[in-house]
Amino acid sequence: MRKTIIYTIAILAFAGLIFYGIKTPEKATKIYWFIPDGMRAEPDLFTVYKWAQEGKLPNIKKLMENGSYGYSIPDFPSHTPTNFASLLTGTHPVVHGVADGPMHIEGFPLDKPSVRGFASTAKKVAPIWKVLEDAGKKVALLSIPGSTPPELKNGITIRGRWGGWGADTQAIVFEPKSKLEERKNVGRGFKLFFLGEPLTKFVDKKEASDWGKAPASYSQPFEANLNTWGADFNIYIYDSKNDNQVSYDKVAFFFSKEKKIADLFQGEWSEWIPVTLKWQDSSFDSQVKFKVIKLWPDGQFRIRVFFNNINRFLTQPPEVAQEITDGIGPMVDFVDNWPQQLIYEDEDKDTFWEEALMSLDWHKKATGFIYKKYNPDVFIQDTYTPNQVLESRWWHKFIDPNRPDYDPQKADAAWQDILKIYQGLDAIIGEAMKKANNNTLIILSSDHGIAPLYRQVRLNNLFAKKGWLKFTLNKETGEPQIDWENTKVIYLKMAHIYVNPDGLEGKWRRVSGPAYEQLRNEVIKAINELQDEDGSKPLVKAVTWENASKFFELPQDRVGDIVLQAKTGFQWWEEVSEDGKIFITPLNTGYKQATDPTEKFMWTPFIISGPGVKKGFVIPQPIQHIDQMPTILKLLNIEVPSYVQGRVVDEILK
Repeated sequence: MRKTIIYTIAILAFAGLIFYGIKTPEKATKIYWFIPDGMRAEPDLFTVYKWAQEGKLPNIKKLMENGSYGYSIPDFPSHTPTNFASLLTGTHPVVHGVADGPMHIEGFPLDKPSVRGFASTAKKVAPIWKVLEDAGKKVALLSIPGSTPPELKNGITIRGRWGGWGADTQAIVFEPKSKLEERKNVGRGFKLFFLGEPLTKFVDKKEASDWGKAPASYSQPFEANLNTWGADFNIYIYDSKNDNQVSYDKVAFFFSKEKKIADLFQGEWSEWIPVTLKWQDSSFDSQVKFKVIKLWPDGQFRIRVFFNNINRFLTQPPEVAQEITDGIGPMVDFVDNWPQQLIYEDEDKDTFWEEALMSLDWHKKATGFIYKKYNPDVFIQDTYTPNQVLESRWWHKFIDPNRPDYDPQKADAAWQDILKIYQGLDAIIGEAMKKANNNTLIILSSDHGIAPLYRQVRLNNLFAKKGWLKFTLNKETGEPQIDWENTKVIYLKMAHIYVNPDGLEGKWRRVSGPAYEQLRNEVIKAINELQDEDGSKPLVKAVTWENASKFFELPQDRVGDIVLQAKTGFQWWEEVSEDGKIFITPLNTGYKQATDPTEKFMWTPFIISGPGVKKGFVIPQPIQHIDQMPTILKLLNIEVPSYVQGRVVDEILK
């Protein structure tokens, strides 16, 4: 009888727990992983956790209070493609294979990359989204490097970055050809990654004629044709002021000189305008907006043409592009491009800043829209904007107390802008937190930090002086033409030197023998002896390909004959120039390529909150990027693949 009473009481008690809504502990079944590019975080200067605790980053503060947090260290060569692969596969480059952005392998010429580090096809092992999809999760990827061409069978892939997939309609700057002479020293720097599509175009400017519906001009008007992606925009540069002075102040934009679509003063943006673009043999609908960055009184111009960053060729499924555009407007993925174009005129700063804020606002809207429209189990998101801001000409140099012209007032203004960018990231996280349920893991991390940049080192100018590299320059554009047959040594992005005493023409093969060893040793000696005007040396370490795995965890089949690590503040640079200068002061003031990833400059945040994670726990030591994926899989109770090299961060687990 006594046992029966006890049993009955137990049943009633359990029923009461259910009735009154007392739940059993939640289990992680979903994740939101935000990986903004170049979000530096460390305890000395970019004190993100302190900013959060002060209330400046309220959503990050909530994550910290409800989760565990610390710092994470990237992999060499410390930049985007390698470290997105490391984060998302749980392996070092020696396993995942992404040794760089542009990579070269045997059997292909060196004049262009043979493996794209930003493409999904570069990875040798499966990323986390494949593991999660195979486990039955619905996955959405937004702007993730290494996600295109799409690998998801049933999920959603939006844009990726630089994966060589689809019609990537990047923004373009237009200037008249008369400006080309002063820009000639940039060489290939007006092309995407120095080899791809144009990021700045120089066009003919002439006196306007046959404009029946053009605005009145009080000076002889000019015209130019801006042609890109199969679209023709005719611009009419005119003087709108009746003041007896020649001073051009407005630009009108037309389709075919007949239909005016915008009329702008310097500094103004147009609205988004529908346009039909072409890619390969197909036409597609898109949107464009214009910005008159600068208009000189004599009619010279600098104009930004910005296209919707998604279209049906850049999403999988294709209809997602239109659904998103209809839902939240045309995509502004990130500010500027690489190499950066908005660094040459003082007026570029305003355009850069406006694009940066537009991109963060768009990503915030996209976070909410994607959750509402598609309700993914797994949502991984990136924006390149923080990297662009910290690498640009306009901010990093002012916050660096080691620069001789450091000014506390300018530093304070720059910090206010940088904080606004971080607050934009915080707002994106906040949007995800609104949509998350009790079963969602929320993770904030980044691929790398940003180091201060003082000097670029043009190694190929050194090799030319040594007689190891032969080139000519295009007299009109300043672009170099390498004489591969007579070139024995060349540096190629971002850390690699290729050596062949018999020349580098044709399909590249790694060679060996006494002549090769002698030349390779001479190259290392020459770089080691390099020193700047103040006596400082840029080289930290020169490693032969045979030792690349040992020293840098890099795959031997995807590195040069020599791999270089640069001292912080120095950046290896591929371009050659007529003046032969080896050390130059660049316009950009931040970078990360080929630096020591353990330096605090390069650290990133790691915050994880959700079921199974300790609350308010500070991770005592920095983790490695490769530790993040296995930790997430452990919390999801999904088996960690055998190829993963990272550890589960057990100290954060309840």
